[in-house]
Amino acid sequence: MADTTITAPAKAKNPGQEYFYASGKRKTAIARVRLYPKGKGSVVINEKPVEEYIKLQTSKGLMLSPLRITGLAKEFDISVKVIGGGVSAQAEAIRHGIARALLAYNDALRATLKKAGFLTRDARIKERKKPGLKRARRAPQFSKR
Repeated sequence: MADTTITAPAKAKNPGQEYFYASGKRKTAIARVRLYPKGKGSVVINEKPVEEYIKLQTSKGLMLSPLRITGLAKEFDISVKVIGGGVSAQAEAIRHGIARALLAYNDALRATLKKAGFLTRDARIKERKKPGLKRARRAPQFSKR
């Protein structure tokens, strides 16, 4: 399985800093998440602060919900590289990555995260366009005459 890349603590680019890594996916968005323990709760996405990268408050709340339900919101600094998708898909991919990285940190959180549905990858993607149709399923309007 290529997308189950949950690893044990590894050395970061900054010497002496360990982190927990996981990747999360949603639609065409892929998020690579690093959780740095003993942090202050700062979140950096594509080298920008979260307030600058994601403007919608609902997307920010959705993205950080695994930390909120486990009670670890202020325990980690989070660094994310995300590509593809739109704002919503990226936020959900980050949520998936954070949840999986929390498992690498502490496997006892599995029941809480599983019950909330954060460990399941939402595999729904856009269906391809079919020949003779306007979109995947939308047929041209019927004309009797």
